[in-house]
Amino acid sequence: MNLSFDILTAIYNDTKGQTYDFAVLPWGATEPHNYHLPYITDCYLAHGISVDAVIKAYDSQKIKGMVLPPIPLGSQNPGQRELPFCLHGRYETQKGILTDIVASLDCQGIYTLVIVNGHGGNSFKNMIRDLAVDYPHFLIVVSDWFAVLPQAGYFEERDDHAGEMETSVMMHYYPELVNLSLAGDGAYTPFKPETLRDGTGWTPRNWAQVSYDTGIGNPKKSTAEKGKVYAGAVSQKLSELFVDLVKGEIY
Repeated sequence: MNLSFDILTAIYNDTKGQTYDFAVLPWGATEPHNYHLPYITDCYLAHGISVDAVIKAYDSQKIKGMVLPPIPLGSQNPGQRELPFCLHGRYETQKGILTDIVASLDCQGIYTLVIVNGHGGNSFKNMIRDLAVDYPHFLIVVSDWFAVLPQAGYFEERDDHAGEMETSVMMHYYPELVNLSLAGDGAYTPFKPETLRDGTGWTPRNWAQVSYDTGIGNPKKSTAEKGKVYAGAVSQKLSELFVDLVKGEIY
């Protein structure tokens, strides 16, 4: 990967004399991901995608961003949080963390923050609305990286959790952390009522009733090449978002 000198100096902590246009906050979770992926898979993936997107935005438009350390506290479902070492981050905890990060950036003169979310259980919209009251000059945007582009056309089987998409992207970024030989098949049991399956109503799934291996989606057809192509397309879209936020008028 070719990095400009300015990006390299940021990576190696030399921020003296540098001006940054925005910050990116990867936000994940600490939870089981079938048997073949690390507990902090959501953090690894959100961070990898964020770094690629920041580099692409700089290379294309010379806007400079800083990727912050990932937050490993995600909101967990019943049946998942009871599993060993799965960590549940309450709404109040997540909002407190985000508020402190915004306050820190604000006093440093950085007024644009993009949350790149890697965990489907996280929801930031109400937090962002609250912070818009307290920091009306500060722009916070959230993007679920896994929902930026549809999986169809990139993967053979749909991934909901620790399936083909997440596993493939992990194999692209961190192949040494993936042991596909340990993976379960990700079979799952959906809700019985059609009204809960079709979105008429919502309630969190009880993971112990849904999946025996904590996966939802078969990872067995995952490849690093699939992950590279998908991550490249997603990071390109995110880089365009960064450029729009820094250089464009949003109203």
